[in-house]
Amino acid sequence: MFTINRENLRKSHQLIWFVVDFLMLGLLIINLTWIILDGLYAIDAIRDLLLTHVTTMAEAYRPIHRNFFFYDLIFVGIFLTEFTVRWIYAVATKAYARWYFYPFLHWYDLLGCIPAGGYRFLRVLRVISIIYRLQKYNIIDITSTRLFQFLQFYYEAFLEELTDRIVIKVLSGAQEEINEGSPLFHKVQNEILLPRRDLVTNWLSDRVAQAAQTGYLPNRGALRHYLEGCVDEALAQNVELRRLRLVPVLGNQISQTLDDAVGDIVAHVIHQILDDLASSRNHDFIEDIVATFLQDTSGQRPAPEAQQQLIDVINEILEAVKHQVAVKRWRDAL
Repeated sequence: MFTINRENLRKSHQLIWFVVDFLMLGLLIINLTWIILDGLYAIDAIRDLLLTHVTTMAEAYRPIHRNFFFYDLIFVGIFLTEFTVRWIYAVATKAYARWYFYPFLHWYDLLGCIPAGGYRFLRVLRVISIIYRLQKYNIIDITSTRLFQFLQFYYEAFLEELTDRIVIKVLSGAQEEINEGSPLFHKVQNEILLPRRDLVTNWLSDRVAQAAQTGYLPNRGALRHYLEGCVDEALAQNVELRRLRLVPVLGNQISQTLDDAVGDIVAHVIHQILDDLASSRNHDFIEDIVATFLQDTSGQRPAPEAQQQLIDVINEILEAVKHQVAVKRWRDAL
């Protein structure tokens, strides 16, 4: 059963209305239980069974069943009276912009007051509304009850099954449109990415600078040592340089000088490139790259091979998404 927060109930400025809610909730439960029992009594097989085994009680209930409509009107009168009092209070406190808004906003309370046939079971809506209002103001807590957790679990399982099927259906439809030659590629490039080319350039520029700063600057010395080692190894395998070493007197000196100069030049060029990438100076470079890839292709038709490869890539991505969507998380929880 749910717990009642008496502290919040005492502090509430609507204590009287919450007490009325509890009274109405009790009357609704009694009334709905009576409706169910009277409906069962109306079934011939059940009534005959009762008359056979509990004759006295069944006979005593017969006139009540015959006049059940009038007994139910007593509950209807109480419910309508409470509804009218709340309506008058809402008008007096100007809770709504117009005095006639209240019955439209609380239509579920009125429907349950129809004392005919299946309309009586609509009083369940009023039970739900009262419980929701008490939960909203932290007067009760039904989230910890087993019934709520049971209903919430299967409600979420139902929603997951429903939404998964809808998403898979939408993705399958997108795949069919792409395979049939949908202009999606041109729209993405010309209507989404191209107008935001400056934004893409700035974002890529910041990301490249950040990556260069965190990956290159702390390892600058190690990178230079690695580059010099690679240059030394490449020069040692160079045939012309080996021949230069055979020159008498100056051969080894010239070879060593070239070795040091080439290593220093390569390291300096690489360091300069990475320094530029790690600073704001990379913006023009990134802008040229983005401009090369993001060009207005309106009226142009891509090569069939390139277009088919792009379609295959998108289809594989959508298939991966569909497989992920199809995973039943509620089964794992169960």
